Amino acid sequence: MTTEESTTSLQPTAPPAVELHSISVAFGGLLALDGVDLRVEHGERLAVLGPNGAGKTTLFNVIAGDVRPSAGTVTVNARDCTRSPSRLRPSLGVSRTYQKTRLFSGLSVEDNLYLAQTGKQRRHLSMRRTGRDDELAATARSVAELVWLAGHIETKVNDLSHGERRQLEIGMAIASDPGIMLLDEPASGLSRGERERLVELLHALAPEMTLLLIEHDMDVALRVAERVVVMADGVMVAAGTPAEIRENRLVHAIYLGRGGES
Repeated sequence: MTTEESTTSLQPTAPPAVELHSISVAFGGLLALDGVDLRVEHGERLAVLGPNGAGKTTLFNVIAGDVRPSAGTVTVNARDCTRSPSRLRPSLGVSRTYQKTRLFSGLSVEDNLYLAQTGKQRRHLSMRRTGRDDELAATARSVAELVWLAGHIETKVNDLSHGERRQLEIGMAIASDPGIMLLDEPASGLSRGERERLVELLHALAPEMTLLLIEHDMDVALRVAERVVVMADGVMVAAGTPAEIRENRLVHAIYLGRGGES
């Protein structure tokens, strides 16, 4: 090895976007996560697969700060946020969606996208309109176009289809300008055509954005992800590229022979 090669090999690698170390979560006598380790690099597209009850959503809740781990550490962008509440995650560049929609149903698409931005900036709403409000409204309209809702910018959420609401959820996650986006089953309840649109939308995300995806639809997940981890009973049982996961016999056995509640 040359001196130059030796020096290069000794240079520290960049800290990951997300790192979990020995994460465990117990709900009473139920161990939802059992010593999970996970490292997600900046710009990575990672899918988390597994049957109902595997611990996928609990894993997301730990990263997002909605659940505090019983043991282990959570690091986001080199900052230990194991005990930090979820309200501080947007300031670290983290946004997420949920299995069940959490939209403001009585407000318009534009209003929802506007409010999504105020969460990151922790601004206080005021009756007095400023130039900054105009900027947020312009961003809302731009994001609406990005998620194919430009024609529904004034439409109330109650009047959107299920697929359009899913698009809006992703738009709200994008509107906060995150570096890390967590999508919890975004294809749930979508038609075949809507799933195709979802895949197209996720492929169009900025390459520097880190994406973590939970998805029961294996086809959607494997078409979007660069790396896949598979969970069962609160632990990670397999990891690899989409091609490797497609051929993994253990993964096939888990999906064909397991059931339960998420």
